[in-house]
Amino acid sequence: MDKLLFRAAMAQLGAAVTIVTTDGPAGRFGSTASAVCSVSDDPGSVLVCINRNSRLNTAIIENKVLAINVLGGDQEDLSGTFATPGLGSQERFAKGEWRAFDNGTPLLSDALVSLSCSLHHIQEVGSHGVFIGHVEEVHMREQGEGLIYFGRQYHRIGPVAG
Repeated sequence: MDKLLFRAAMAQLGAAVTIVTTDGPAGRFGSTASAVCSVSDDPGSVLVCINRNSRLNTAIIENKVLAINVLGGDQEDLSGTFATPGLGSQERFAKGEWRAFDNGTPLLSDALVSLSCSLHHIQEVGSHGVFIGHVEEVHMREQGEGLIYFGRQYHRIGPVAG
């Protein structure tokens, strides 16, 4: 399979934009991710794919916790910050209002939804680690537009916050 053709095909698969975070003995890290989905509601579980070469991948393995912060339509700039290669954690977390879930994972205060998870399972597939986390806490914003990535561009969806 041609790698560029595969990437072009996957660009046609719209996905929610998230910032995946972790904190603990390995440090505080976060990165933009769109390869995120629910796995089960009993127990509440989510799946996220993170490149194995990223610092976030190693930190999640060592910290054994992660959070998924689903961005709203008004948070495109924050997505770009967390997607910038070579930008340090301090610079990334300087934008936005962050606090911690009970397990220490960074929660974006005004995300559409934030899920705090304990690491349940890791599977390495090609260039990525596939992490399955059990959801321990949920924080939700009352309303707002969603932010998706489709066709290599951001798009706002859903109702506008009143």
